Amino acid sequence: MMGPAPSFSEEQLADRLFQAMIHTLELFGVYLGKRLGLYAALHARGPLTPAGLAAAAGIVERYAREWLEQQAVAGLIAVDDAARPAEERRYRMPAEHVGVLVDPDHAAHLAPFAEMAAGIGGALEHVANAYRTGQGVPYEAYGAVFVSGQGGINRPAFVQDLTGSWLPAIPDLHRRLAGDPPARVADVGCGVGWSTLALARAYPRATVVGYDMDAASIAEARRRATADDLAVRFEAKGAETVASDGPFDLIVVLEALHDMAQPTRALAALRAALAPGGSVLVADERVAERFYAPGDPVERMMYGWSVVHCLPVAMAEQPSEAIGTAIRPDTVRRCARDAGFARCDVLDIENPMFRFYRLSTTAS
Repeated sequence: MMGPAPSFSEEQLADRLFQAMIHTLELFGVYLGKRLGLYAALHARGPLTPAGLAAAAGIVERYAREWLEQQAVAGLIAVDDAARPAEERRYRMPAEHVGVLVDPDHAAHLAPFAEMAAGIGGALEHVANAYRTGQGVPYEAYGAVFVSGQGGINRPAFVQDLTGSWLPAIPDLHRRLAGDPPARVADVGCGVGWSTLALARAYPRATVVGYDMDAASIAEARRRATADDLAVRFEAKGAETVASDGPFDLIVVLEALHDMAQPTRALAALRAALAPGGSVLVADERVAERFYAPGDPVERMMYGWSVVHCLPVAMAEQPSEAIGTAIRPDTVRRCARDAGFARCDVLDIENPMFRFYRLSTTAS
């Protein structure tokens, strides 16, 4: 039996790849703008000529000119008078682009995607080799730039939405975290710590501990806690060690379950770390409830991450359940059931990227 007809004609597919190349190269231009502080300089001091940007950012003028021209051609920044000689043109950051490119706490701040893309680019040969051998790629192989990008892309949601809307949407949890006796909270897979620090700020009576296997991420999280004068402990440990620090009233696993080699075993360890009446809150990808193709933009995005990062990272440790980024509700329910949880409820919290689950040890 023949399958469905191709989704694109040859011409359409060729154009799609052509456009993808443009967008990829533009992402690399965004990476340079973020890495070198070029967007920040334009925002703080613009409009600037190439010489002005070079002086403000500490780069060479010829490179400044080429980057400014490329960014203007791409429509990411504006040029005041394109007809003037190249060295006299003045470039500026449009106000409506500041959130996306400059402000790290803005809900639309997607510039960190460029850092993540750069990190993946540096690890692609490792990924190709993993496909041949069946092994995985350690998270560390994606480099510090990926760590920065992953922390940055989640920062707005973790800093604002986690305690501003997600937890308040679960009234009994919200009350417990703010009440007496002081609650104990574990943030498992905390990365560079934005979510952990947000929990500590919002619920100052609670004891909050962040856990992550990546030592570089934990080191960065500790620096942030010190800079913000927050009494938060960070541990470079995995889920299996959390019970030794328990019990905890709440354990959060934010966009991390699908990256774990053995999520069922991890959830079983977290269940053992809960205080009576405690819960595990999981936030993971809002993919479709079943596979279908072609997919919508969220499905395409998540499978894109999966083939080059999330699945290889999960397979770096063996044995691995090898879930991948497209973690569907039935998969989370299965993991929770096999880990010994009595309930796994999908929560009614609106978010375009995350689906939320509450895991409980009692059926009521």
